[in-house]
Formats: sequence, C-alpha cells, structure tokens
Amino acid sequence: MNRSKSGQSDGLTMVSPGAAAIDIGSTMHMAAVSPDADDRPVREFGTFTGDLHDMGRWFKACGVTSVAMESTGVYWIPAFEVLDEHGFHVILVNARYAKNVPGRKTDVNDAAWLQRLHSYGLLRGSFRPRPGLPRCAPICGNGNV
Repeated sequence: MNRSKSGQSDGLTMVSPGAAAIDIGSTMHMAAVSPDADDRPVREFGTFTGDLHDMGRWFKACGVTSVAMESTGVYWIPAFEVLDEHGFHVILVNARYAKNVPGRKTDVNDAAWLQRLHSYGLLRGSFRPRPGLPRCAPICGNGNV
C-alpha cells in the first residue's frame, strides 16, 4: 500500500494520527499504535489492572489521544475504565463491523488493522450511556415517568 507523507493512503486521509487500537482478549490484550510512533507498534499486555495502566502509559508515550477497542465479551470493561481514567477518548467497536476482511488471522494483525481503520475515522463506537443515568426508567400506573 502506497503511503505519502501527508497521511494519505490509497486516497484516504488520516483523520486521527493519535489513534490506537486494542484487540481485547480474556487473558491478554493486543494493542497497536501508529508505526511512526514506536519501533514496536504492536504489543501484548496482560489483563490485570497494573498491566492496563502500563498500556495507558505506553499510549501516552506514543502520543495516543483516541483508542478503539474490539471485544466479543465483557473483558473490555476494565480496559475501557482504566484508559478513560488516563484521559483517552475510548470507543468500543462491534467486532462484526471490523472483521469482515479476509486474511487477518492473528491478534497482531487484528490490532494493527483496527488501528489503521481508527486512524482513518472508519470505526463507529457502540452506544454507551453516560455514567449516572438509570438503566431504565420506572413507569407509573398513570403513564408518568
């Protein structure tokens, strides 16, 4: 794939140069940053709180501002909360929308692919209600909420 210095690749314009991505797993997370940001742009992190803070510090050192994470279970929740605490804009991406590309069979490739899609603004975050909102509003017998 040809890449110019202006942040374009095959006619696409990079909209988020500070984008990172994580392929979330139950026992490890594979994180990716821009290849220009680090000599090892894809790294593996554990799932313990200390590991998540290490990932957040690495993202900060790489100039990351926004993180897209892909998860098929609930394993994303601690990573989301720790990275949000570190000040990153974090989105949760539905795996169905990002995995429809043949040939990507490893977590390393998945993380790098997600990072690339996120840097070009091609990922949409799932709805996540603001903290403090009730999960559902009770409805009174008279129709009032």
